Amino acid sequence: MSMASQVIREWMGIQQFPPATQTKLLELLGKLKQENVNTLTILVMGKGGVGKSSTVNSIIGEKAVTVSTFQSEGPRPVMVSRSRAGFTLNIVDTPGLIEGGYVNYHAIQLIKRYLLNKTIDVLLYVDRLDVYRVDNLDKQITRAITDNFGDQIWKRALIVLTHAQLSLPDGLDYEVFCSKRSEALLKFVSPSTWTKKKDIQGSFVPVVLVENSGRCAKNENDEKVLPNGTAWIPNLVKTITEVVLNGSKALVVDKKLVEGPNPNEKGKILIPLIFAFQYFFIIKPLIRASKSDAAKEAKPVWARASRKL
Repeated sequence: MSMASQVIREWMGIQQFPPATQTKLLELLGKLKQENVNTLTILVMGKGGVGKSSTVNSIIGEKAVTVSTFQSEGPRPVMVSRSRAGFTLNIVDTPGLIEGGYVNYHAIQLIKRYLLNKTIDVLLYVDRLDVYRVDNLDKQITRAITDNFGDQIWKRALIVLTHAQLSLPDGLDYEVFCSKRSEALLKFVSPSTWTKKKDIQGSFVPVVLVENSGRCAKNENDEKVLPNGTAWIPNLVKTITEVVLNGSKALVVDKKLVEGPNPNEKGKILIPLIFAFQYFFIIKPLIRASKSDAAKEAKPVWARASRKL
């Protein structure tokens, strides 16, 4: 389905937020419009069961995507579009990237084909905060995203960690735990894009914590807050806005990206190099040798015999 044919409804869900949250969100949308950003398309990716769809619903402020504990995720991507005061928000929810303990490359291809001719402004890579270790599968997933969408996608990305209202063992500081969990995951996020050591320390991939459940605590303004007091919905949208305006280019999903490089084209690039190699290292030496032999044959027998003496 193209952007043009996508059903765009009025963003009524924004009115469900507390006034304080509404004010912050409208300010952020106004900031984007001032920078001539009138349409924002967000791609949500990650493993299954980490809270991708719930995060989409939290941003929209309504149950735009079906979420069920006892049902598997939808097999195909789905885009939710909402419009408010001349601004259009598109969020693409996607199936999980893991199947049977391995990266689901079929799902990645489905996502790429669905995104054909669309422009992705922001990637939300979603995982859970309440996971105490990072393994090789995390590396494989982020590597697969990089291989299929390019290094540059991480310059337009956020890491979103769900289930952020968690109970930690006594003596374990919340901020310290969140920092260590974030650092562990960031090490696997496209390491080839880190050009300097300081880029790892001051990563340009921000990490945002969210809590989608109804048990999320609230502040005096009735806003959903994390254990550290952060009103997370405005903070998430604020970070998305910062990524959009960070000066990097949005990702245009064209036919070349979807189908991958043409092996025939790659071969054509090598043809001049092969000809040059053959000329300088095979043909030219043969010509030299042939001329040398011809020169020897042209000399009289007595001249060649006298030279040997």
